[in-house]
Amino acid sequence: MTALLDATDSQMATLADLVTSLQIAEATVSSMMAARDGLLAIAGRLAIDIAKQGDHPDRGDHSIRTIAAEIATVQHVSDRTIERRMAAAGMLIDLFPTVWEAQGQGRISAAHSRVIVDAGSHIESPSARQAYATIMLPLAEVESPNRLRALARRVSERFAPTTVTERHRKARVQRRVWVTDGEDGMAGLHVHAPAALIHGMFDRLSQMAHALRDENLRARREAKREGRDFEADDRTVDEIRADLLADLVLSGAPAGHDTEDGLLAEITARIEVTVPVTTLMADDASPASSGRMPTGEGCVTPPAELDGVIPIDADTARKLAGTATGWDRVMTHPVTGRVLAVDRYRPGKHLRRHLRARDQRCRFPGCGIAARKCDLDHNHAASAGGATCETNLASFCRRHHVLKHHSPWHVEQKPGGLVEWTSPTGRTYIDTPPAPNTVTFTMSDDVRAPF
Repeated sequence: MTALLDATDSQMATLADLVTSLQIAEATVSSMMAARDGLLAIAGRLAIDIAKQGDHPDRGDHSIRTIAAEIATVQHVSDRTIERRMAAAGMLIDLFPTVWEAQGQGRISAAHSRVIVDAGSHIESPSARQAYATIMLPLAEVESPNRLRALARRVSERFAPTTVTERHRKARVQRRVWVTDGEDGMAGLHVHAPAALIHGMFDRLSQMAHALRDENLRARREAKREGRDFEADDRTVDEIRADLLADLVLSGAPAGHDTEDGLLAEITARIEVTVPVTTLMADDASPASSGRMPTGEGCVTPPAELDGVIPIDADTARKLAGTATGWDRVMTHPVTGRVLAVDRYRPGKHLRRHLRARDQRCRFPGCGIAARKCDLDHNHAASAGGATCETNLASFCRRHHVLKHHSPWHVEQKPGGLVEWTSPTGRTYIDTPPAPNTVTFTMSDDVRAPF
């Protein structure tokens, strides 16, 4: 045992102080997060109280969205994030007050609280919830959240008013698929579905991946024995699994759901990629392909972007561009990068394409929903004489489109595509169109305009 064997008494004392300080800091963070949850829960209750005063049929949904948007914009986060936090805070404080109190005292972390609440959310009786929390809190003080999760599920079953089978039937309606964006042109595809199906899907992918690996090894040995060249498949099982899933989803036909005439089999995937022409023109050996442009030191060729957000590699962008059935060509100012015009090699709806290229995403502060998934909304209603033009239209996702029309939030479009939102409390927020994924140039001092 050699670890820390050479440490001096002073160093060990410093380590002891660090451990103690981190313990105190973690307890403080947990306490502050509990305080934040308290404020968020109050905000949620305020929204419900306001809605009750007007007897709104939406049961406070629009009020909650409006208040969440107010909080989110001042914190520079998505209002969807705030609404989720408000709901989670309300559940923690209303259903498990002793757990919230323990977190506020720094005895457990926010992660421990989430585990306890998630596992016990189906317990209906207040007395049963309290009994469940009483059992779980001592365990939470000594166990990690990961270990606590299995214990919480086991204990919560003692107090469950219904069986797992009954709850599963209701939970099935929440099955869904969603995407999270990663770095370096990567993203994650997530599926929430019955556990038996998910584990079965993973097992089948694993069997297929191992079968391919085994076949590759067999063919490699046979080629070596016969003295032949063999192009080996060096992918790991994880890589093969991911490639198989992509192959099945992108090119396979859902036999169990398709119509007799193959309606679903005819559907192909659709994505939206923005790529500067200089990136398309560059080859693998050119300075542009390595991120450097020959037009001057510090000038960088931007990568292609998926939905105006996720950088993707140039090879993938070129392949997609080469097989695309049609392009939107976006002309930008060579110095400022501002969108000047949009046309298409095939005729289409010019204004809609122009606004999608300008906005790229929902124009509510903090929202990242891609413009192609948004509604085009008249800032000044067409019914009131508002013009259908670039300066009176903006892209709003359905959530924020509804917010604009059914809450005190006010929108005004300013020159240059700026969108000014005024919140119910009078705060103003300016949303600027995202910079286009394009190349801009600076004028050299040696260049003079001719006279």
